[in-house]
Amino acid sequence: MAKKDEVSRRQFLNYTLTGVGGFMAAGMLLPMVRFAIDPVMKQGAAQDMVPVVEVNKLTEKPQRFTFKIDQKDGWYESEVTKAAWVFKEKGGEIVALSPICKHLGCTVDWAADPSHPNQFYCPCHGGRYEKNGTNIKGTPPLAPLDVYKTKVQDGKLYLGAAVPQ
Repeated sequence: MAKKDEVSRRQFLNYTLTGVGGFMAAGMLLPMVRFAIDPVMKQGAAQDMVPVVEVNKLTEKPQRFTFKIDQKDGWYESEVTKAAWVFKEKGGEIVALSPICKHLGCTVDWAADPSHPNQFYCPCHGGRYEKNGTNIKGTPPLAPLDVYKTKVQDGKLYLGAAVPQ
């Protein structure tokens, strides 16, 4: 019989097998956990500038243009269609606005509400925005429309990622 301070043969085997089993389980589980979590932890690649339209086709009235970007979500790569409302200001500066309403993510349209012909209108809940994308007080949206990064090169307008105003 073992004394109080001594470890019995049964306890020694129990501790040893538990420790070895724990190391083996950790050795098998660690790669699986890393495989599942790794794509979530990686920083997404910055969106490249994408050619959208020739600059000479732009007017002072907002026009909707669609373009495609390559998107990577974890292991899945796809081509996503995006849209932008693009126009030239009186000074010649080009503005490209996201058509996604900041209230609930519906799509806004230019001059779709007959009672407000020179505004962006969201049909979901009656949200309205000024031509420059600023939300109108008293309507559901609490923030202005996002603005795309723009670049003009070789007579073409390139758009990057949309950023909040």
